[in-house]
Amino acid sequence: MPGRFITDRQHEDYMTLRPHHTQKIAAAKAGFSASTGSRIDHDPRPPSRKNQDRRHAGGKPDPLAGLWEEEIVPFLEQTPGLRPVTVLEQLQLRHPDRDLTAARRTLERRMRTWRARHGEDREVIFRQNHPPGRQGMSDFFDAGDLAITVAGAPLNHRIYHFTLVCSGWEHAEVVLGGESYTALASGLQNALCELGGVPHEHRTDSLSAAFANLDPDARDDLRQRYDTLCSDLGTEPTRNNRGIAHENGSIESRHGHLKARLDQALLLRGSRNFEDVDAWRRFVAQVVARHNARHRDRVEAERPHLRPLPARRSCDYDEARVRVTSSGGFVFRKVFYTVPSRLIGYELKLRAFDDRLELFLGSTPLETLPRGRAPDRGRGGHAHVVDYHHVIHSLRKKPGALANLAYRDVLFPRTEYRDCWEALKAGLPLRHACKTMVGLLWLAHEHGCEAELAAELARVLAIGDLPDLAGLRTRFTPAPLRDTRPEVPVQMPATSCYDALLPGLVPGLEVAA
Repeated sequence: MPGRFITDRQHEDYMTLRPHHTQKIAAAKAGFSASTGSRIDHDPRPPSRKNQDRRHAGGKPDPLAGLWEEEIVPFLEQTPGLRPVTVLEQLQLRHPDRDLTAARRTLERRMRTWRARHGEDREVIFRQNHPPGRQGMSDFFDAGDLAITVAGAPLNHRIYHFTLVCSGWEHAEVVLGGESYTALASGLQNALCELGGVPHEHRTDSLSAAFANLDPDARDDLRQRYDTLCSDLGTEPTRNNRGIAHENGSIESRHGHLKARLDQALLLRGSRNFEDVDAWRRFVAQVVARHNARHRDRVEAERPHLRPLPARRSCDYDEARVRVTSSGGFVFRKVFYTVPSRLIGYELKLRAFDDRLELFLGSTPLETLPRGRAPDRGRGGHAHVVDYHHVIHSLRKKPGALANLAYRDVLFPRTEYRDCWEALKAGLPLRHACKTMVGLLWLAHEHGCEAELAAELARVLAIGDLPDLAGLRTRFTPAPLRDTRPEVPVQMPATSCYDALLPGLVPGLEVAA
């Protein structure tokens, strides 16, 4: 048939029939045209031999003639992992007299064919059946590609991602720190509480990122805590082999789908900037909820196969003890936190979650602080989490300390206060600038007018003036309440008139004259 190559068997049949039949009959019996028989009469080589020796289309000779069998095949047999471009460069070094520039595509095609016939065995991916309720998976992924900003500043964060393999139900939440046990334990329990059940098996990667930079004892302790968490939840912990990502493929592929959904939702929103982290958390939850709603029927079919939730949550935080120093705070994992100065000298119990620290004095809860992160993975000094309300009482007595305060840049509650400090420092002597700035902070603290005062400072700075502390005190200090109650005149009777009441109240009692 036109457009189809003849086989060696057809060639052999034709050569057997040709001595006894005409060219046309022998060709017809062999299954091809008379013109093909004519070509065979002129060149009796079988098709397989012709393919090896045939020239390229357009009459060009084989660019690898004398090189393929002699040099290239031994290369591939000795080092199967060689790339075509590497082999071509080596041939150009060995044969500078030959122009091999046009041989790259031919070399790539032949090496691909050679590997298919003689190459090493490759790893086989075994497709799995996933019965309902059997397996849930957890993993983290970097959300930097989404380019999220909070109040104009880039947000460095990851996203914890959980999925039921069978139905595709998902849960995702923002993680401000890295991959840690607290992030995993909190995210997993939040996901299961929202789902309303527990899968029989919980699969993760090797958890190497969660245990990074820990000594062997700490790693063993965290692994034991994770196993205890799974035991409390009633699920079997399993891990894929380290570095074998496709063993976690049911969630690895869904990372990309979730990223794409978030990116498309952000495009529709028209902005990637959020007022605060909680707003971004709510946005992620809404996108995931819409995805789960589309798979409601599959999820409802899987729920009866899940195990029941435990009666109470398991521990999803780290514990530590810290002592409040004379600086009015404590250091935890290379981050300095301020607390009310009345706690100086006390030892506090601390519960560290991914996004917050909870402080206890004994068993009495005291404060909840936002979680800070050490700069540059712990190098280059401490980070600071400072609340000016904690230190303003002492700073008011020693305003000069503001000039070289170690955490001065994070002391200011809003950017307007920071801009005001820069303007005061540039326009006034340093001593007066410190007194004015501390007075402004005290005014915001004492009268609860932080936002209103910030707006006024921005207005004053915009016209090129410096704030007038006395005038701002007058404006933002509430006037004393006037007593608007009516005056009621009261006339007190003489004490002697009460004596007339005694005989009537007490029978038989006579009043002495």
